[in-house]
Amino acid sequence: MIHVRNLHHSFSIGKKGKEKQVPVLKGISFDIAAGEIVSIVGRSGSGKSTLLHIMAGFLKPDSGDIRVADVTTSAFSEVESAKFRLDHYGFVFQNFQLMPGLTAFENVELPLVLKGIGKKERQQKVQGIMDNVGLKDVQDHYPNELSGGQQQRVSIARALITDPPVIFADEPTGSLDSETEQDVLLLIQSLNKSRGITFVIITHDDEVAHTADRIYRMHDGELVEGGVTRAI
Repeated sequence: MIHVRNLHHSFSIGKKGKEKQVPVLKGISFDIAAGEIVSIVGRSGSGKSTLLHIMAGFLKPDSGDIRVADVTTSAFSEVESAKFRLDHYGFVFQNFQLMPGLTAFENVELPLVLKGIGKKERQQKVQGIMDNVGLKDVQDHYPNELSGGQQQRVSIARALITDPPVIFADEPTGSLDSETEQDVLLLIQSLNKSRGITFVIITHDDEVAHTADRIYRMHDGELVEGGVTRAI
């Protein structure tokens, strides 16, 4: 499903004309199979979030290649990347990133609006997804009327609504208490099994990481442990 090869990326710091290049990713290579839950683990500053942003097409690497379903996405323009994201990826974030002026239903519906899906089809699809993730009774509530766990379920429903083959989750339980964290992780595992969605989870938490099928561990921009399976 996802093939990353010899990925390098640096950020520039300092005044214009005197910039210094700071390496963030240093030759990252790994594979993610279709239908896997994979965790990419590392401390803050290890490069894991930069890696996610490049994999998702928000950033372009300095060098290296990314292929998703045999398409070389690292060569895309910004417009091509945006279209590919809308058609192939879903996103779940630590701080939920819900629109405060929209109801839970409308937040989940938004990607379908962007894709130009008709109102009747949108409503049927959103209703089905919200029932599936346990949000049937709160669909008319606004984000500030929901608990953290409910907000993250809305975020997951929004990620699912376009039927993406891949969902990127950036610290998806970082704002949740331990009990709610377990509920969200169980939901991710359930959706992975029932729908065959590939989940890529970025986390600093080993407990979260070990819910995945495979773990890649990062330190200082490099993979220091790659492809460890949960059984091991």
